[in-house]
Amino acid sequence: MVVEQAPSLFVRFRRPMFNWPAFSRVCLVLLFAMAPLAAAHPAAGDTQARIDEAAVAMSRGNTTQAVTAYTEALKDTALSNDRRAVVLNDRAVAHVRLGQTRLAFDDFNRAAQLFPENAAIYNNRGNLLLALGLPKEALKDFDRAIVLAPGYVAAYNNRASTHVKLGSQADALRDFTKAIELAPQSPAPLSGRGRAHLALGRPHAAARDFTRAAAADARFAPAYRNRAEAKLETGQIEDAIADFSRAIAFDANNLEIFILRGYAYLCSENTASAIKDFSRAIELDPTSPLGYRWRGLAHGIAEAFDDAYADLNKAIELDPRSAVAFAYRAQVYKLNGQIEIGFKDIQAAMKLDPGLAEVHWAKGELEEAAGRNEQAIEDMRRAVALKPALFEANKGLERLGASLDSNEDRIISGAGVDTWRVVARGQNHFAVSTEYPKLRVPLEMGGEGTPRLLEWESKKPPLKGIGVLRFYGGATSGPSGPEDVEMVAIIDVTSNSVVGIQPHRQGSKVATWTWDEGKVTIASVDGVTDEFLLRVVKPKDSGPPLAGSVAQRRYTSNEQKGAGWSPWSESYGLAEPSRGDRRPSAQPRPQQQKPKTLFDLLFKY
Repeated sequence: MVVEQAPSLFVRFRRPMFNWPAFSRVCLVLLFAMAPLAAAHPAAGDTQARIDEAAVAMSRGNTTQAVTAYTEALKDTALSNDRRAVVLNDRAVAHVRLGQTRLAFDDFNRAAQLFPENAAIYNNRGNLLLALGLPKEALKDFDRAIVLAPGYVAAYNNRASTHVKLGSQADALRDFTKAIELAPQSPAPLSGRGRAHLALGRPHAAARDFTRAAAADARFAPAYRNRAEAKLETGQIEDAIADFSRAIAFDANNLEIFILRGYAYLCSENTASAIKDFSRAIELDPTSPLGYRWRGLAHGIAEAFDDAYADLNKAIELDPRSAVAFAYRAQVYKLNGQIEIGFKDIQAAMKLDPGLAEVHWAKGELEEAAGRNEQAIEDMRRAVALKPALFEANKGLERLGASLDSNEDRIISGAGVDTWRVVARGQNHFAVSTEYPKLRVPLEMGGEGTPRLLEWESKKPPLKGIGVLRFYGGATSGPSGPEDVEMVAIIDVTSNSVVGIQPHRQGSKVATWTWDEGKVTIASVDGVTDEFLLRVVKPKDSGPPLAGSVAQRRYTSNEQKGAGWSPWSESYGLAEPSRGDRRPSAQPRPQQQKPKTLFDLLFKY
């Protein structure tokens, strides 16, 4: 969220927040560097001196002194209505910082009465309403701010965040996108749109926006934590660990990040590092059972069984109704060869919460240890159905030589191409192929509708093993009405992984694709350039290509190549480096709960 003082209706965008922390923390971010706001309307010398004094005090964190100075300035009966409104707005911001909510509202309301054309007043009051858990009322203020100032980036950004809290992800995406159009180098709306994509189940789109946010401001810490969560969802474990580490560098006392990185270390079989992270989480909050649960499981994997039992017993002591703690202890008993005792813990877990994925996973582990593989597979599949991101259950199915239960897939008739077909599971759609049985490509949509595959192409050397799957991505609203969207999934068939999913076309706008020996660079339809590393390429001994040679050519989809031509069908060239926009590779609501984060989905019970 952003609260600003307002020298005009069009205020430079400042960094917002999107994760809705406690109000006290919100207040710290509501206020930014403040400048004198009354320069356009000179007042008597003493009044101006008080205003200047207040602005300096605010910039130095002397908020009480600032309130006193603003109050003295407001005693000037000669102040015009618009000038008085600006000072009231500034004092309201100071009251917010001091946690004086009623006084802040009084000042904002009086300012709006005196100067109803000042968009910043509504933006600031909207932020306060939002921080107090009143998103519907906040939305009205942001609407008013945008009507008054159609180019007010912060208001679009804040309204988008309000839509997220109200569960209106499509409206949030539109407002975040508008803020990005107005301020393409601002990281906050990019990060906000990424969170909206995550809430809609589009981790690849989310990762793309988080990467852009980090590139726009390398010190924008939320981008790294958010991108790490997106990478973790897409199975890119090592990349996720690297981003969690960057996030920790900015926020070294965040328990959630240590738990998430510890989990990622477990997924990568780095148990020692996982134990260190879980231990740090316990240091940060010894009363939370989370760290003990996870460290107990990690100790069990490391065969430090006494330590494992001690941690899991502590977790159960802190939360006696934790089905997960009983399930993890059952798994440790299994690892220690005590299968029958493990089943007793599974029985306890099932009584506490039979609908938890972790309980079914642990039961499957014990069934496998007892030699009942068919039952183990059934339990593992049940776990994945309940929580698709549960790494342990997916790994168990792979170990048992089983796949996900394809009986749950619904084939979408007429939506396939070549050996590929579209299947639906719940609300999600995937592309699957008989040629690549281990691949399930999530068809992340760019608009409303049902996906339909349009083209599949396997790249030739030096990018053999890379494939490109183009598909219809729905319809979205454009300047003159609905616009069709085409998306492209870049796939590494050698590792059975999705490298990225990119928008290729929206209406008449088409992305530019430049293929190199080891990477692809995409000038996207939204005007931002993205880059994906595909292969590690050794330097050539022959030196760089000569200027003007064919090797420097960029291929775009606007060239006339015939009806069947597409930008990914051309030969490979060395892309001319782009300048400036190059991207590196890589409180509750009465009606509806806010979208869950990956941390909530994995660890909150």
